[in-house]
Amino acid sequence: MALFCPLYSGSSGNCVYLDSGKTKVLIDLGVSCRAAVTALSSLDVDPKDLSAILITHEHSDHIKGLAVFLKKYPVPLFASREVLDFIRENVKLPEDLPLYEADPDGFYVDQMQVSPFPTSHDSVGSLGYRFTFLDKHNDEISVGVATDLGVYTPQVQQGLCGCQVVMLESNYDEGMIRVSDYPYYLKRRIQSQNGHLSNGDCATALTGLASQGTRHFVLGHLSKNNNMELLAHQAAHQALSQAGFVEDRDFTLQVARRSEPSIPILLSDSPDAPAANLLLKPGWTAAAAPSPAL
Repeated sequence: MALFCPLYSGSSGNCVYLDSGKTKVLIDLGVSCRAAVTALSSLDVDPKDLSAILITHEHSDHIKGLAVFLKKYPVPLFASREVLDFIRENVKLPEDLPLYEADPDGFYVDQMQVSPFPTSHDSVGSLGYRFTFLDKHNDEISVGVATDLGVYTPQVQQGLCGCQVVMLESNYDEGMIRVSDYPYYLKRRIQSQNGHLSNGDCATALTGLASQGTRHFVLGHLSKNNNMELLAHQAAHQALSQAGFVEDRDFTLQVARRSEPSIPILLSDSPDAPAANLLLKPGWTAAAAPSPAL
């Protein structure tokens, strides 16, 4: 069963779970080991069954849980060469832990193909990831993750184009950050090409992705101080609706939750199935998502 679920998303910590049905991976581990294990347990996943952890970049909200988690569960770690160098110098890892550079030309984790692509962020080597694998009918499924990017570059577009599921950053609302009490230099950093993606820029990107076949959208890495779930959801929903796409028929849209697992997405085996193909486990309800009817 192919499953995608953001476990935590935001400046306080990021961690995403992807299961191809045969291969289980985490993208980032920016929460405590206990929090990660608790979230995985809610999906009936044993951390010992993970095949790898893939790191997008070295900021603490993406790696701060690595040391303790990898001591207990020493699974292979993938990242850009620059991020691996940073982790070696700054994170206490098991001596024999397998560390692998995320080959820019692509690589495999078990039977899952991984295609990294650069993202524009103030990092030593920030990446997004595209994951491709076959379902039980040998149909190809692709999932893309891109958070922490100041601009939606052609490389990001290429990395995400055609993915059935895309998690894309929708970090700040332009009106909120304009009047926030953040110092000017920090506002400039966030809004720069090496900062974060706004709700408006994210929404524009989603319409292009929807036209190329993406059916499930997850808005990630929302700012706690300069955004609201309602505003991010509204901007994305409005852009998709104005482009002619119908929610539940053509797409699903949710905001990744900050402090608990989001609604897991069960990847459909059939391209003709309605887009509203969500696996709702106990504890996840559609009512928890903000309403787009505003």
